[in-house]
Amino acid sequence: MPHHHGHVAGSTAPSGRRRLARRCRDITEARWFALAVFALILTNAVLLGLETYSGVLEQWHRWLRLAEHTCLAAFTVEIVLRMAAHADRPRDFGKDPWNLFDLAVVLCAFLPVVRENTTVLRLLRLARVLRTARFLPQLRTVLVAVARSLPGTLSFLLVGALLLYVYAMVGWVFFGHHDPEHYGSLGRAVLTLFLLMMLDGIGDAVHAGLEISRWSLLYYASYVLLASFVLVNVLIGVVLTSLDEARDLGEEEEEVPTAHDPAAHRPEQQDLRRRIDAARRALDDLERDLAARTVPPGGEEGERRRTAQGAEPRN
Repeated sequence: MPHHHGHVAGSTAPSGRRRLARRCRDITEARWFALAVFALILTNAVLLGLETYSGVLEQWHRWLRLAEHTCLAAFTVEIVLRMAAHADRPRDFGKDPWNLFDLAVVLCAFLPVVRENTTVLRLLRLARVLRTARFLPQLRTVLVAVARSLPGTLSFLLVGALLLYVYAMVGWVFFGHHDPEHYGSLGRAVLTLFLLMMLDGIGDAVHAGLEISRWSLLYYASYVLLASFVLVNVLIGVVLTSLDEARDLGEEEEEVPTAHDPAAHRPEQQDLRRRIDAARRALDDLERDLAARTVPPGGEEGERRRTAQGAEPRN
């Protein structure tokens, strides 16, 4: 008997977690919940912006602090509900990077080191604004595309740095004595060429170079062609390719249902699955009952003998 009670208690615990997860999931998946969290994030951004005005901060200091504590409490309740929605499958909570990001942002606000440092606390509150990407699929796709383009961007930066170094050294050799303000050292030459990469002041640079030598036209023309057109177009191509990959990845996640999809755990679908399972069991019982009535008392072996001898099977 004690073993039976232990078995019942162990079996009710998972069902209790499933009920809790289902109720919290109904809340977190509701449209009003997403709109409320989105409005809360925008409110947090507005409060952070108001604190940049010294007059408003001195006059409404207590109310702004109260509003910040209210936002923190609301964010805490939100993350607790999201964690409770995964009570039946806790590991799935950590599989979503946005869940980990939200949890880190909320937990860091309770650390004594962060709460005592005003600068870090404001940066942490600023990080909450990035949570808007959770509720805006297009913004989330752009962020994923930027993350996927980082390897290609690093290669672009290496090639760009090499190009800047080579042209800066060439500029220092030819223009260092005549134009020390722009090419007097490697650092000045790099800064000058970096600004020219954006075509900022390219006309003045060309005119100043022509006064020194006509070959400067070839120098500036080749640099603008490589830096402003080739490299920038390569960077744009890398970003666009990553954006297409991120968009395709998002479409695949929406189209292909997974075991962790919240829609797969809705009560309506669970009830439909239970009905299908019950219908299958009923069909299996009916098939076994028909087989038992059809086979004679002699068993299936006698029936096979009579069939092999040419006799008709008895019904």
